[in-house]
Amino acid sequence: MRIGELAGRTGVPVATIKFYTREGLLRPGERTSPNQVRYDDNHVRRLKLIRAMLEVGGMSVATVGQVLARMDDPDRTAHAMLGVVQSAAGRSAADRGTPKDRARAEADVAELVRRHGWTAGPDSPGWTALVQLVGTYRDLDREDLLTLLDTYASAAGRLADAELAAVARVPTVDGKVETVVLGTVLGDAAMAALRRLAQEDASIRTPALLS
Repeated sequence: MRIGELAGRTGVPVATIKFYTREGLLRPGERTSPNQVRYDDNHVRRLKLIRAMLEVGGMSVATVGQVLARMDDPDRTAHAMLGVVQSAAGRSAADRGTPKDRARAEADVAELVRRHGWTAGPDSPGWTALVQLVGTYRDLDREDLLTLLDTYASAAGRLADAELAAVARVPTVDGKVETVVLGTVLGDAAMAALRRLAQEDASIRTPALLS
């Protein structure tokens, strides 16, 4: 297909396709003549993946490029890719409070991880994000909201088991890697949307709780 058809099938403007190619996110098409370039279904799939990470995942072009570069590495594994995309999807925030405050938040996270039997440690992107979150709750004098973390953790544990089972069902390494990327990036957005729907439903069923 020519670039116009590729744009039509993916909803990505021609100028943007050329930009993604210059930035290394999309491999060039096959040049069939001095002024003609041919694209295939692999370009369609890659463009849709780029759009998902940019528009739904909220990643920057540079971050998407880093994730795609690791996806294209012939030596990558689904497990290693999980760490890459978790780091890329995470949003860093400045440390809050004093060193004593941060040490207390670290201890709280370590205890939560222990209670749930998880093996993650301080090098995990999720650990760092959770420490920042705990510090933020305390900084806002809302330690009462910390009581929700075990409920979140229990739900997250069940979800992680289901997600990794979905990865295991994919027969190819390429498919597993793509599933990890999409499951992490789009899964975050899906859970946020579902949580909002559930909150709205709960507030309608039990309005007295919000009165």
